Amino acid sequence: MKVASIYTLLGVLLVVATIASTVYGAVDIQLHEMSSALKKWMFTGEKMTLTEQIFIDIRLPRAILTIVVGASLAVGGVLMQGLFLNPIVEPGLIGTSSGAAFGAALYFTLGAAFDFSTGEWTLPIAACLGGMIATFMVYYLSRSHAKHSSIITLLLIGIAINALFLSGVGFLSYIARDPQARSITFWNLGTLSGANWQSVVVVGITCVVCVFFGLRYAKQLNALMLGEVEAEHLGISVRKLKMRVLTVNVILVSIATAFTGVIGFIGLVVPHLLRIIKGSDTRYLIWGSLFMGALVLSVSDILSRILLAPAELPIGIVTTVVGVPVFIYLLRKNEYYF
Repeated sequence: MKVASIYTLLGVLLVVATIASTVYGAVDIQLHEMSSALKKWMFTGEKMTLTEQIFIDIRLPRAILTIVVGASLAVGGVLMQGLFLNPIVEPGLIGTSSGAAFGAALYFTLGAAFDFSTGEWTLPIAACLGGMIATFMVYYLSRSHAKHSSIITLLLIGIAINALFLSGVGFLSYIARDPQARSITFWNLGTLSGANWQSVVVVGITCVVCVFFGLRYAKQLNALMLGEVEAEHLGISVRKLKMRVLTVNVILVSIATAFTGVIGFIGLVVPHLLRIIKGSDTRYLIWGSLFMGALVLSVSDILSRILLAPAELPIGIVTTVVGVPVFIYLLRKNEYYF
């Protein structure tokens, strides 16, 4: 299958999933009501009905946020796997998610006490700093006894750093008041229910900028797959490349995670599926992950709303329950794809 055909197919499926995401929920919304709401919102300024208001203020920003978060997590997985030359690496395995969770928990618990609120940007900043600290700790500690990060060293140190930051999250949950503890708990389960237009703008801009830089480094990541020594011979500064890609990835994943909580396995499973379809070219994987990551998370969001309707299942539970068996199947059938 040609790359253009893959992008087209994924794009069509994403459009269908997005429409379904805006239609189904506690209140079903018809297509003509969506059209009317968009017309009033963008052009006429007329007063909307309750259903139209639900579509504009709740369903539409949630559907768009789902797209950009899914794309961000999937592209983050591609960058991490290319950086560490390891197809089973994803932000959750090397501390980014647990670090972001710790930063968010610190904000929920102590933010008011220290009075460093900067509005909607406070939580993303706290999560981004936590994710960055955790990821760089794993990266440097995994290189302390060897020139290159081995898979065993990387994963073991990742497990240790994850345990460290998750214990910090547990401690903050323990000392937090009840509303704060509930916020930490729900954030760690993952949810898109808090989507609004401001979060869409913040995550959307971050996604576009970080994907731009990810594509800029794609050729160098392809060269890195030959080995660090070979990449150096091609004129690539591997040290600078790793620092830049790590920074791009941490900002991309941490800010996406900050608004939705911890959502696992998107950045792990999506690149594997794309490698099976067409190979390991980083440019193809980044563009494909934009579509497939958004598609997978959109479908997961629909499932989270209909499986226990009218209640809503945390989306992190859905992605994990679906992602674990898929990932195990891929590993057993195809092993690695580098």
